[in-house]
Amino acid sequence: MSESINKEDLARFGNLELYAKQVVEGFITGLHKSPFHGFSVEFAEHRLYNKGESTRHIDWKLYGRTEKLFTKKYEEETNLRCQIVIDCSSSMYFPVDAPMNKLRFSIYGAASLIELFKKQRDAVGLSLFTDEVLLHTPTKSTTRHHRYLYSELENTLKPFGDQDKKPTSTVETLHEIAELCHRRSLIIIFSDLLDDPEKQADFFGALQHLKHNKHEIIVFHVTDKSKELDFELENRPYNLIDMETGEKMKLNPSQLKEEYQKSIQAYFNEIKLKCTDYSIDFMPADINAGYNDVLLTYLLKRQKLH
Repeated sequence: MSESINKEDLARFGNLELYAKQVVEGFITGLHKSPFHGFSVEFAEHRLYNKGESTRHIDWKLYGRTEKLFTKKYEEETNLRCQIVIDCSSSMYFPVDAPMNKLRFSIYGAASLIELFKKQRDAVGLSLFTDEVLLHTPTKSTTRHHRYLYSELENTLKPFGDQDKKPTSTVETLHEIAELCHRRSLIIIFSDLLDDPEKQADFFGALQHLKHNKHEIIVFHVTDKSKELDFELENRPYNLIDMETGEKMKLNPSQLKEEYQKSIQAYFNEIKLKCTDYSIDFMPADINAGYNDVLLTYLLKRQKLH
């Protein structure tokens, strides 16, 4: 049985807003700069009137001073299109027996962002993936569409079971999502990025595919920092099970903690540095910090920088 998302639990960001850093392609007047020019909102420049054009936008005051016909050209402001992409592979259910796991964190983070975009009158869509794209919706700003997105998120809020053992194919699914998002958008990805380390170049190739299509990208790297990165486990034998493959490994954490920390931190630090090189926002998201605090920290940082 799926869990209902309590709207009162979602983040309240007050006057904070999430603007696009680069031009986006929207369809109604809103908060964000559009790459297209129309006749609305904000004056941009004058241009000479061409015979046969509508006289509606002629600047008659300027004509009175120069005796030449000029039309006013405006820079349209448009709403943002945002596609929220969530990794739903088995590893995202970790830790299985905790009140908050990585998938639950991502779902509530996504629901909070939907509330924010709804306030801004922005269009939002949702993509869910494992080793394939499970769901991909168009970006819309209607109340009916928002209800549908919440329904799909709630259907994903369920305990981990054997039927949920699904691997991750981040590279292939991001390429597919890049082809499905036809208009330039803000792409927000929630993932633990636990894929084959040898595919790192391919992963950035998929992100470059999104960038090539003029999308702006934000990556929320969702982890249980204390266990997955710091390896803070009790000093006793463990039988670790890979949640995607079922592979088992017996070990004592103290015997390999130092080497594990070096390897995992080096791997994710390299991803973070490459994201910076590719002008991709990379945001560590520790589930123990809470989705409200993580999103609030990011939005405040983004407002200061941009």
